[in-house]
Amino acid sequence: MRTDSLAAISHDGLPLWAGLILAGVAVVGWGYAALAFRRRTIPEPVVPEFPTMGLSLPLPDAPLPIELFPGSVLLLDRLGAVLQANEEALIQFGDSVGAILRHPAARSALSAALRAEPEGADDLPPVCSTTFTLDVPVPRTLHLSLRGLPGPQDRHKRVLVVMSDRSEAQVLDRMRLDFVAHASHELRTPLASLSGFIDALRAGGSTMDEGTRLQFLDIMGQQSARLKRLIDRLLYLSRVQAHEHQRPRDVVEVADLMAIVLGEVAPRFDEDGCTLNLAIEDDLIIKADEDEMVQVLLNLIENALKYGRERERPFSVTLFARRAPERDDRWPEDGGVLLGVEDNGRGMEAHHLPRLTERFYRVVDKVEPAQQGTGLGLSIVRHILDRHGGRLRVASAPGRGTTCLVWLPPVSVVQSETV
Repeated sequence: MRTDSLAAISHDGLPLWAGLILAGVAVVGWGYAALAFRRRTIPEPVVPEFPTMGLSLPLPDAPLPIELFPGSVLLLDRLGAVLQANEEALIQFGDSVGAILRHPAARSALSAALRAEPEGADDLPPVCSTTFTLDVPVPRTLHLSLRGLPGPQDRHKRVLVVMSDRSEAQVLDRMRLDFVAHASHELRTPLASLSGFIDALRAGGSTMDEGTRLQFLDIMGQQSARLKRLIDRLLYLSRVQAHEHQRPRDVVEVADLMAIVLGEVAPRFDEDGCTLNLAIEDDLIIKADEDEMVQVLLNLIENALKYGRERERPFSVTLFARRAPERDDRWPEDGGVLLGVEDNGRGMEAHHLPRLTERFYRVVDKVEPAQQGTGLGLSIVRHILDRHGGRLRVASAPGRGTTCLVWLPPVSVVQSETV
């Protein structure tokens, strides 16, 4: 009964339910019309610009074309997270980018760049710069220039970072100081000897007997050869240090490396009572500069021959290469490759071992003064291994010979650090 009465109610001849439907259609139509009007009247958002450069910045979430920059460039958010990195930055710094950005000096420069404001309406935000040294894995001097990029809101603000490696300039400055402090003393000794014998020959003139004159000339020849060796070693050491911060990228077969070394040292073992043994595992590869690794092994073998050999008993040197144990606390990484030189010679006291890689340090009680080296061989070895991410360990005891172990990281580890 109630339903029939409601259905009978009408307005202007229409049932109530039909009026409700017409009203709903009118409301929906009005909403669409209002939205269309708003779209026509509200302008599109304006992308912020650098007034002085005429360059438009993309929206906050859009990438910047940093690959166009001729250098190592990063784009950071306001928290210091890397949003973009160009190829040059990845090649030059690789996984070190995180350590660089975590350095306190870099964090301070980032904060300063975020706070910096342009002086005038047409000015760019100022550049904030910092220079610092990263000590791991090798000392590396870095310079960062940072500039904040304006965004529509502070939370969208980004920072452009240009990184440059100034390690080579720093190394050159340090080498000049080292040369003055150490090399001048080492150079003075042979020069003083040469000067003294030259004066003696000049003073003796024609009255000096032939035997004495030849003896003086022999000594002068020895001193000039010593002087040449010292200068050659200093120059080689300077070249090694100049690019110590750059990891090598070449893959080297250890068997090929050992073949080169064997060709260099084989003539030294032709004497009676002096033998060279080889123990080389197959299929070993390393990421290395081949010439530098040859120099490492030649220096170690030369030291064994010079300081380990005793004339009164047979002397043997073993050159070996093998895979490092997967678990060994002596090395910073699991696995890797071990290269080594082991002899059965006279050995040395324990107090010498910590200082063997110091420049100009020599175990002077083992050889005659005329046969002493420059004291730079193991220093060169250490700097080469620092560049390769490797380590050197020397074990020795009097009368029990000496073992020099060179550890090089697995190829996969080196690749991840140089990507």
